[in-house]
Amino acid sequence: MKIDGACLCGSIQYEAVIDPAAILVCHCTDCQINGGGAFRWGTLVPRDDFTLLAGTLKFYRKTAASGRERAVAFCGDCGTSLYGTQADTAETYSLRIGTARQARSLRPSLQIWHGSAYDWTDQLDEVPALDTQP
Repeated sequence: MKIDGACLCGSIQYEAVIDPAAILVCHCTDCQINGGGAFRWGTLVPRDDFTLLAGTLKFYRKTAASGRERAVAFCGDCGTSLYGTQADTAETYSLRIGTARQARSLRPSLQIWHGSAYDWTDQLDEVPALDTQP
């Protein structure tokens, strides 16, 4: 499936070819901190299936829980994280699906690092919901 997306300010724009059946939710603490939320959702994309259409990405490098060095690609203007990848080889990108224009039509099929999930994430249907800000 071909998707396209952008950062919050629109400076970074991309296209990618993804497998819509391979969307996952990651509950690791790095994703919680970097995304500022309870989890992040994304999919693995081979480098050759990702095309940067506009903008210049910045990178933050860190050592992950696995011990491997990771690089997080983000917009230097608005700070939106676009993908994470292996710091030196960068063969695949863990694309942040929330940045895709087609995000609403995509559904996760797997949760990883579930041991780090917040206890309440599996009970969100019990929390009152409003369609807009009160």
